[in-house]
Amino acid sequence: MTKKILLEKNIARMEEIVDLLENNDLDLEKALKLFEEGITLSKLCQERLAELEQRVRLLTRDSKGRVSETDMAEV
Repeated sequence: MTKKILLEKNIARMEEIVDLLENNDLDLEKALKLFEEGITLSKLCQERLAELEQRVRLLTRDSKGRVSETDMAEV
C-alpha cells in the first residue's frame, strides 16, 4: 500500500473514530480503545506529514539557468 493511500486511510479512520466518540453512547472501555487507536493514527499521520514537509521544495533557476532546490522555510 502506498504511503499516500495509507495516510488517507488513517485520516479517514480518525474521522470515523471522532464520529463514534461524539455520537455514540459507548462504554468506557470501548471509548478508551477508540481513543488509543486515534492517538496512534494521529502520531503516524504527523510522522508522514513531517516527511512530506521535508520534501516540499521550490524549484528555482539561478542566473546561469541552473535548476536548484530551495527549502520552503528559506523563502
